[in-house]
Amino acid sequence: MNFKKKTLPNGLRIITVPTKGNPSVTVMVLVETGSNYEKKSENGLSHFLEHMCFKGTPTRPSAMDIAIELDSLGAKNNAFTNFEYTGYYAKGDKKHWKKFAEVVSDIYLHPSIPERELEKERGVILQEISMYEDLPKWKAQELFTKLMYGDTPAGRTILGPSENIKSFSKKDFIQYRNKHYVASSTIVVVAGDIPSNFIEKEIKRLFKDIPTSKKHKKEKLLERQKNPALLVHRKKTDQTHMVLGFRAFPGKDKRQPVLDVLSGVLGGGMSSRLFQKLREEMGACYYVRTSNDQLTDHGSFAISTGIEKNRVMEVEEALLKECKRLADEPVSEKELNKVKDYLVGNLYMDLETTDSMAGFYVEQEVLTGKLKKPNEIEKEVQKVTAKDVQKLAKEIFQNKNLNLAIVGDIKDEKGIKKILKF
Repeated sequence: MNFKKKTLPNGLRIITVPTKGNPSVTVMVLVETGSNYEKKSENGLSHFLEHMCFKGTPTRPSAMDIAIELDSLGAKNNAFTNFEYTGYYAKGDKKHWKKFAEVVSDIYLHPSIPERELEKERGVILQEISMYEDLPKWKAQELFTKLMYGDTPAGRTILGPSENIKSFSKKDFIQYRNKHYVASSTIVVVAGDIPSNFIEKEIKRLFKDIPTSKKHKKEKLLERQKNPALLVHRKKTDQTHMVLGFRAFPGKDKRQPVLDVLSGVLGGGMSSRLFQKLREEMGACYYVRTSNDQLTDHGSFAISTGIEKNRVMEVEEALLKECKRLADEPVSEKELNKVKDYLVGNLYMDLETTDSMAGFYVEQEVLTGKLKKPNEIEKEVQKVTAKDVQKLAKEIFQNKNLNLAIVGDIKDEKGIKKILKF
C-alpha cells in the first residue's frame, strides 16, 4: 500500500494512493479546521458550513443538482466534521474519477450558501443536536470531553450549542470560509487505480484559484489537572452510560504504538480483559470498549460502557482494578502476542476499501504530518514489549489523569466520587 505526497507551491497537499486492480476510486478533499479551531461564538460553524457546502454552487445551483449528478454516476458521497478537520468525498467507479474530483472540488471551492437554504438547514442541525441529546451513549462521550477540557475549544461539541446555530448568518459562513479554506490548510487525497501523474495534473487544474492566504492556527490547549474528576448528567435511562478516561498524548507522540497495545489488552475484542470481566464474568454490560483518541496537541485514553443502572460503583471499582493490574503486573507473552495479532489483523481489514485508505493517510497527515505505510505501523506494534506496556500504564493510570463522566439516573454521586482514585 504505497502512497505519494506532493506539496504544491501554494501549499496545497496532494496524496495519491495507488490500489492496483481495485474497481473503485475515492476522491477526498479535507480542510484542517473543525470545532477545535472555533471561537466560543463560532462553535458549531465548521459543521454547519459542511452542510451548507452541499446546497449549491454557481454551476450546480441546488442540492438536488449535486445529488442527481453524483447519483447518476453511481457514486457514494458524503462529508464529515470533527475536532481537527472537515472532509468532503465521492467514491465510485474509477472511470468517473475526474468527474468526482470536479464535483467535490466545486462543492469545496464554490459554495453559494443560499439564504433560503440556510434557514432550512438551521432546523436540520437543531434536530441533529436534539437527536444526540436523546442518545445517552453519545451524551456520555460529550460529557467526558467537557470534563477533560472545560470551556475551551477542545471541550466544546462539534455540533455547537443551539443558541449559536440559531444566530449564524451568511456573513459568518463567508468569513469563516475565507479564514480557513485556504491552500495551506487543504489536502486532496485520491485512492484508486489511477496513475499519480494524472491525478496531480487534474488537481492542479481544479485548485489553481484556491485562496493562498496564511493558514489559521488554533488556540493552544493548556491541560491542568491534579486530582480525579467526576461529571454526572442525571437522566432517567434504562442503562447508565459511563466513560472512564485518562489524559494521554497527541498523535505525534512516539508512545502511541504502546498505547494502542495497552488499549488492545483492555478492550481489543471479545477475549480482552474488560469484555471478559464486565460481560462474561459480571454480566453487567452489553458493550465495553476502549479508545485511544489522538489529536494534534493532546490525546486521551478512554473506557466506555453501558451498564445496569444499579451497578455503577461495582463496575467503577472493576475498571479501576483492571487498570491498576496492568500497571502492577506485566502482560504475559502469550497475551501480548494475541493482542498484537488482533491489532494488525484489524489494521489491514480496516483498509480494504479506497475510502478507508484515503481516510487512513489523510488522518496521519493532519495529526502527525508524517505518513506511514500499514506495514510500518505493523512493525511498530510488533516491537512493543510487556515492559513498555507496564511502564506506560504506570504513567497514565494516575489520579492526576483520571476522569469519569456518567449519564444516568444516579442517586449516590458522593459514593461514586469516593471510589474514584487509585
